[in-house]
Amino acid sequence: MTQKTTDYQAFSHQIITWYQQNPRDLPWRGTRDPYKIWLSEIILQQTRVAQGLPYYYAFCEAYPTVKELALAAEEDVLRLWQGLGYYSRARNLHFCAKTIWFELDGKFPDTYEGLLKLKGVGNYTAAAIASFAFGEAKAVVDGNVFRVLARYFGIETDIASGKGKKEFEALANEIIPIADPAEFNQAMMDFGARQCTPKSPNCTICPVRNTCFAHLYNMVPELPVKINKVKVRERHFHYYVIRCGEKWVWNKRTAGDIWEGLYDFPKVEEGVNQAEIMAGAHEISTHKHTFPKNYRHILSHQKLNAVFSEIEIAEKNFANLEKWCEDEGFVLVEESKIEYLAKPKLIVNFLNDQGI
Repeated sequence: MTQKTTDYQAFSHQIITWYQQNPRDLPWRGTRDPYKIWLSEIILQQTRVAQGLPYYYAFCEAYPTVKELALAAEEDVLRLWQGLGYYSRARNLHFCAKTIWFELDGKFPDTYEGLLKLKGVGNYTAAAIASFAFGEAKAVVDGNVFRVLARYFGIETDIASGKGKKEFEALANEIIPIADPAEFNQAMMDFGARQCTPKSPNCTICPVRNTCFAHLYNMVPELPVKINKVKVRERHFHYYVIRCGEKWVWNKRTAGDIWEGLYDFPKVEEGVNQAEIMAGAHEISTHKHTFPKNYRHILSHQKLNAVFSEIEIAEKNFANLEKWCEDEGFVLVEESKIEYLAKPKLIVNFLNDQGI
């Protein structure tokens, strides 16, 4: 049930006019520096602008060019990313910076196809950099753009399907004006984020309402179509906060699960045979206490529930604690150094509640 129209020029003109009348003052707007554009796009993947903005400023201050980012330690990059989630983005960001600095003479590829070869750079990010930095007429298609196109043109193809993504990208690339692709891309993203919103858009003030399929046929709530539902996994953690004097026991998370490269506490997970992991700590403990608060943290595909228990170890048993940590792969960290560890938000929330 797609609206048949070839007046793409009028549509793009209306969207760009709306954008020019409703500008947002964002620090990466108006620059053609591919580093700043790339940084903003990676930070804003699956992140609201209001949440991502402080991180953008922090990264620009700590790493003003790709060189500084490439030469940084991964733990420092993860620490700066702390609280933003989707930590694979931070690892790919760091890896990509090293590739550009050490293998590409510090220069970003200046074409869409070249940018796609970089780790962590998909169609959306490559199109953003190519159009904003180098003026290439490649359409940026994110969730906001999916929504605008689906509603205006009456497209009922599932946006979560491979077929749907190709269809929407092809249409967006047919519409984009060659003369000013950057402004059109910014306009489409902003129009979807601020005017053609997911719920209750104000169609009465929409500049394209008279030719919008969804508005004309009362299908705004039904579009876009997204059939595939992500199955959410529920997990239950029991964390153990183990201390001996000023030393705390920490676990550096490895590949194969959430939060790779970040630090949390030793834990036992419900439904996983891990009970023996904590046996050594219990044997040498002098005091145990369970904190009353239950913590809940929601990720894209997982819901985490956590409780925390404190285990104090007498200093006379420190040698035994060191041996246990060595056997189990845990690390001992001075309390004064905890703030420098890259930690998931769940752990940060717990520490904040304890005044640490």
